[in-house]
Amino acid sequence: MELIFLGTGAGAPSRRRNVTAIALRLTREDSTVWLFDCGEATQHRMFDAPFGPNRVDRVFITHLHGDHIFGLPGLLSTRSFPENVGPLQLYGPAGIRAFVRATLDLSQTHLSYAIQFHEWTSPEPEPFREGLYTVRAALLDHAIPSYGYRIEEAPFPGRLHAEQLRAEGLQPSPLWARLKAGEDVTLPDGRRLRAADFVDPAEPGRVIAILGDTRPCKAAVELARGADCLVHEATFLDRHAHLASAFFHSTARQAAEIAREAGAKCLILTHLSARYERTEEDEFLAEARAVFPNTLLAHDGMIYDIPRSKWDA
Repeated sequence: MELIFLGTGAGAPSRRRNVTAIALRLTREDSTVWLFDCGEATQHRMFDAPFGPNRVDRVFITHLHGDHIFGLPGLLSTRSFPENVGPLQLYGPAGIRAFVRATLDLSQTHLSYAIQFHEWTSPEPEPFREGLYTVRAALLDHAIPSYGYRIEEAPFPGRLHAEQLRAEGLQPSPLWARLKAGEDVTLPDGRRLRAADFVDPAEPGRVIAILGDTRPCKAAVELARGADCLVHEATFLDRHAHLASAFFHSTARQAAEIAREAGAKCLILTHLSARYERTEEDEFLAEARAVFPNTLLAHDGMIYDIPRSKWDA
């Protein structure tokens, strides 16, 4: 699993940072991409990414502010080429369907694929499963409804000890698959083999939390609880905490406090205000690392490989 940061700025694009868009590339069984937010010119940033619009099959919108959705109509249009692209699942707060339909209808844009809309209308929508991944969403604390997402990967099956099975006289067969799946089996000669004796314990899957714009809140902590990676906005430095509170955002220090309280393993800061110069960006890391040492500062084009707990995927 890889996080690819297509845009890491807040409000308006700058020379260094485009507005918000984060891709999650799933590499366990396929190479499809889930996109979280789609600020202006997101599709342009994909020219330098290891995937194109046609690889995106799910889009998750955190909230309806322009710096998170103004790139969506163009991306949806471009995705029609080639014409055999599959349907798109689009998730987001109530209103995302009206925004998409209005922009496509008024521009007379005709898509070659279907969009299936899933609009959030409650603070904690029902979790859902997509393949090997369970997705949870929860309402955060922002000026308009803004959601955070928690993606939980299914456990990895434990390693099968083939040499032990061969020592028992069992050659490769469907019985191996049943043992690996955790099922005890009986051999033709009557011997009973316990899966636990030949298969390592399952390895926990990875957990990623990607939050929309928010002030510090309980929902942010719960979404990030024990996460392997938390992506949290850091619109302001601590010296501008009064602005962060007034405009429903967080500081770098506050994001680190959320990561620490949640017991996350890694924090990635994003969504930096364009008011800050490049020379000030080190302050974001300094403030956050004083509270939560394992903090990274995202930049456009950054790729973060989310490690497994025991061995590489």
